[in-house]
Amino acid sequence: MATLTVPTREEVSEGNQGIFDNLNKNLGFVPNLYAYYAHSGTALGDYLALQNRKSSLRAKEREIINLVVSEVNQCFYCLSAHTALGKMNGFTDEQILEIRSGQASFDAKFDALARFVKDSVVNRSHPSQGAIDGLLAAGYNQENLVDIIMVIGDKMVSNFIHGTTNIPIDFPLAEPLETVTA
Repeated sequence: MATLTVPTREEVSEGNQGIFDNLNKNLGFVPNLYAYYAHSGTALGDYLALQNRKSSLRAKEREIINLVVSEVNQCFYCLSAHTALGKMNGFTDEQILEIRSGQASFDAKFDALARFVKDSVVNRSHPSQGAIDGLLAAGYNQENLVDIIMVIGDKMVSNFIHGTTNIPIDFPLAEPLETVTA
C-alpha cells in the first residue's frame, strides 16, 4: 500500500515555502490539506487564488456551500475546517448542523442556497429546475449562480484531495451528521 505524506516546508519548492510562511503568519499553522497541495509546484498557489478570488457571495454564503458540499462528499477534513470557519463567521453549532443537512430554516435565502447546493452535488452538476427556481426566487441572480458553482468546484477539489489521501485532520473533528442527529 502506498503511503501518502504531508510535506514539510523543507520538502516543497521555494515558491511553496513562501506560501507556507504566509499561511503560518496568517493562520498560525499550515493546514495539512494545503500542505499536501504543495507536492505540486503550482497547485497550492492556484488553489488559494481560486479560493480567495473576488466573489459576489458573502463569507457566510461561501461557508454554507463549503459545508453542504463537504457533507455530501463525506469529507471530514473539510467539514472540520469549515465547521470552525462557520463558527468564526457567526453560525451557531445548531445552524452548522442544519446547513450540513442541506437546509437553513433560520434564513429563507440561506435555505434556498443550501438546498440548491445539495441538489447540485447530489445530482452531479444537474440541479433540478425547482432548486434553480428556488435559488433565484430567494434573491440570488445569475452572477451569484456562477460564483456559487465556482465555490462548489473549489470545495470539490479539496474533497477529492482528502478523499484520495486521507491525510490527518488538524482541526477540531466534526462529528458525522448521523451521529449528531441520532
